Amino acid sequence: MLIIPAIDLKDGSCVRLKQGEMNNATVFSDKPEEMAARWQAEGAERLHLVDLNGAFVGTPQNKEAILNILKTLNGKIPVELGGGIRDLKTIENVLDWGVQWVILGTVAVQNPNIVKEACREFPNRIIIGLDAKDGKIATDGWAKLSDLSVLECAKRFEDSGAIGIIYTDIARDGMMTGINVQATDKLAQSLKIPVFASGGLSSLSDIESLALTGTIKGVIAGRALYNGAIDFAQALKTIAVIRRAF
Repeated sequence: MLIIPAIDLKDGSCVRLKQGEMNNATVFSDKPEEMAARWQAEGAERLHLVDLNGAFVGTPQNKEAILNILKTLNGKIPVELGGGIRDLKTIENVLDWGVQWVILGTVAVQNPNIVKEACREFPNRIIIGLDAKDGKIATDGWAKLSDLSVLECAKRFEDSGAIGIIYTDIARDGMMTGINVQATDKLAQSLKIPVFASGGLSSLSDIESLALTGTIKGVIAGRALYNGAIDFAQALKTIAVIRRAF
């Protein structure tokens, strides 16, 4: 199981939100490329970037910060990016920047055909981001709730060619209340496509619980890394021990 550090971008800075509220942001660095370099140096195998402004506006808004991160990493570890990516041209542009994988969220709910077309046009480069509250899918930077359940939406893309699904529990995101292991495991067991956990990671015990399910491909780590609740090096050692045991 991968532990993937998150860099959420708001107005060019690296921030963390609570439950996706833009007015409830904690700024951890005004030089996100330095955070990227830190996680790379500490052994991250990939990075998870989110353009928060883009998620609300509908088009990427933090291009300069993203390009600075990519320049700093210099291709040594891959980057996945979500937030405001909702059409084929934007996907193409973002991939041209040097991003390895594009995360499609809102458009996956509102226009599944674009996602399927994107998977055909950009094979092995598309990830589906499913963000939910009380089991229902949220869109537009989590500002709107749909009537779709997570599993209903996920099933649409099992055979699309997407390389994975990131499942975020909005109610837990940034709250340090523990990740929803049970719901994520249940989703992963119901799908053929790999599932990544996100939202609420708060301790090494969360990481152990996720890894021991044997169903979850990776976990996105945000606030818990930034405030020191999880030591990244120790987390990697924990995963290595579990891998050897199985």
